[in-house]
Amino acid sequence: MTVPEGSFRQVTRLALVMIARDEAGAIARALESARPYVDRMIVLDTGSVDDTRAIAKACGAQVHEFAWCDDFAAARNAALAHSDARWNLVLDADEWIEGGAEVLGPDTLPADGGGFLGEVQIASRMDGTGAEGVSGAWIARVLPAGVGYVGRIHEQPASDLPTVRLPLAIGHDGYTAANLARKGARNETLLMRELEGAPEDAYLWFQIAKEHQARGRSPQAALCFVEALRLAPADVRYRHALVVRAMIALKADGRLADALALADAEVAHWPDSPDFYFVVGDLALEAASQEPDRAMYHFLPVAESAWKRCLEIGERPDLDGSIAGRGSHLAAHNLSVFYGTLGLTAEAAEYGALAAKSG
Repeated sequence: MTVPEGSFRQVTRLALVMIARDEAGAIARALESARPYVDRMIVLDTGSVDDTRAIAKACGAQVHEFAWCDDFAAARNAALAHSDARWNLVLDADEWIEGGAEVLGPDTLPADGGGFLGEVQIASRMDGTGAEGVSGAWIARVLPAGVGYVGRIHEQPASDLPTVRLPLAIGHDGYTAANLARKGARNETLLMRELEGAPEDAYLWFQIAKEHQARGRSPQAALCFVEALRLAPADVRYRHALVVRAMIALKADGRLADALALADAEVAHWPDSPDFYFVVGDLALEAASQEPDRAMYHFLPVAESAWKRCLEIGERPDLDGSIAGRGSHLAAHNLSVFYGTLGLTAEAAEYGALAAKSG
């Protein structure tokens, strides 16, 4: 009996698919974090002049080349075209698996494929944004075969399949000052090009606002966040991050009254967001410094109650754009400093101890 060639070819259940360029300093971390959990690793290099390709090959990845065309979706789709897997885990070179990798097993991602997009939590290290810490965002990165991308920048899966949140934690340090400087104005340039063709796209305004905020450009960030707020429906998935970041940007731009007005307009929508109340506390404290005659009877009690509300709510990593600690040690620290400044030493010590315990 003659067995046709390839009859017993093993099904590729899960592949890691990545695009990369000049990521020699990070790509090994990403690939090594994923290698134990995937059947194949595919890296599409978009024009590296450093050792990215050699490092990826040394880590066991199949490396292909692609001529960069200022289109992230085109590059993602070209990378996916090299995969024969039933499922694709999409990572960037400045990301890595931090925890929850057991969810990548066949119980969740069976070898015969599936009918959902898997959202994972991207935990971004932030600095210089006014929102320092670790910010969480839920993004679809586990894709069944056949799902590709659309969008020149901040591309999205092109699929009507339902999304399922998977307890997979992905670290990301692309927003640190050093990495932002290394990448230059690439993202801004592409975002502005996209906005020329879609000036009413709230998500593009939101993304370019974040770029400005990450680079410390407060006036530009505030302007773009306000435009995103004007255009975005109330139920968009990124609304929480948009509102909280906009409040921070308005305060940084010296538009405290606008930030407080936004907080008043949104408070009914975020009763269980420590991030919202954490920023409200910061706004009230700033208002107290600007209007000392109203500080003791109005603004300082608002700040105190806002940070206490953060502790009542606790951590909410399920909220898009949440910053770890705002429902625990960061709020406790603010209360400790707050009471210490007022000379309330017992309360300051109590919340200082709580901050140390939960930090």
